[in-house]
Amino acid sequence: MLKSILGTKVGMTQIFDQAGNLIPVTVISAGPCVITAIRTKENDGYSALQVGLGEKKEKSVSRPLMGQFKKNNLTPKKHLREFRVADVSAYQIGQEVKVEVFQPNEYVDVTGTTIGRGYAGGVKRYNFKGGPTTHGQSDRLRAPGSLGGQRPQRVFRGQRMAGHLGDETVTIQKIRIVSVDPAKNILMLEGAVPGVKGGLLVIRQTVKTIKTPPPSKGAGAEKKKAAKK
Repeated sequence: MLKSILGTKVGMTQIFDQAGNLIPVTVISAGPCVITAIRTKENDGYSALQVGLGEKKEKSVSRPLMGQFKKNNLTPKKHLREFRVADVSAYQIGQEVKVEVFQPNEYVDVTGTTIGRGYAGGVKRYNFKGGPTTHGQSDRLRAPGSLGGQRPQRVFRGQRMAGHLGDETVTIQKIRIVSVDPAKNILMLEGAVPGVKGGLLVIRQTVKTIKTPPPSKGAGAEKKKAAKK
């Protein structure tokens, strides 16, 4: 079963649960998505579904991709992603994937592109401590310090230095779904997710193991008392 969907980030807010606890949530406009292609093991070597979200002008779509959309009588989609599925026989091209594939209190992995912050120094990019402001080093507060030893006389590959910060694809795993609104195609996730407002997000069922909480001691004691009686 396909437990994945595409969405865009609306923003963050906070809600109260039934116990009165304040929960920060990220609001996501998830779907409805359309299945634009089906990959099979016979033709492609693997089983997957290609899902599209949003609309795009025909002049902005390449001819091969536009031919795929016209062949299947679909309008061009702005975002396309593939999701692996064990069995694709239950799906067909043009079928919609809605937010109802998820339920509250399920856990998902969210992939997005972090906010680009341009060129940044080591203090901002890697939380370097910086140099002292005393003993004649008043201009070394945000300097990275030494870049290597005396031998060999070069900078090692992978050395943490100033450079481009952000604008990277990041996946946050095991995020709890707080609320699902099928009528408005809204998904609320606990906490923050990467990306700017309006940015594309890929939401999948988590690959992490969800541990069930152990039974309370009180419940075990009551069972023992009932057994003795």
